[in-house]
Amino acid sequence: MTSYDDDSYEERDYDDDDSEDTVEKYVWQLLLMINPGDEEAAKKQFSDYRNEVEDQGEDDPIRLVGQVTDWRSSFEVDEDDTRALVEALQELISRFHDVSMDWDGDPDDDEFHEDIDAAEIFNRAYNQLKPYGYTLWSREADDEVAAGWITSSSDDESMLVVATALHINLRRGDQLS
Repeated sequence: MTSYDDDSYEERDYDDDDSEDTVEKYVWQLLLMINPGDEEAAKKQFSDYRNEVEDQGEDDPIRLVGQVTDWRSSFEVDEDDTRALVEALQELISRFHDVSMDWDGDPDDDEFHEDIDAAEIFNRAYNQLKPYGYTLWSREADDEVAAGWITSSSDDESMLVVATALHINLRRGDQLS
């Protein structure tokens, strides 16, 4: 995998100590990537993350990231609740003004949800986002929970580096079965 010194990802400092690989550093990079083009949102979420670390400790940084980003730049829903999954994805996608989704059916129709599961929704959304330059990721969460986020496709390699550093089991949305 590539380091963050490559041209595809602009590493941004959040404090004065840039030489040490810390959990906070990787959380900051993660927040930048899951808020493509919106550094202000990443800064707000990073501040919220730091507050949560003070309150709860940093034993589980990804749980804390999930708390401060849920339905803004990430999501966690019951994997059997396809309606909530579509709503969460639509909420995240609404940040990108140039993206339109074709779910190959009407997500407001009950029949749509009878014939589809979370993996198929991830696959459809991934395939719809890719031409616009975005990647949908699925991250491991509790049993029977669908969780993930969307990044710029130019950050795909960097996302894998950060996920590895933070011990996140991560897959692209088209890799679910």
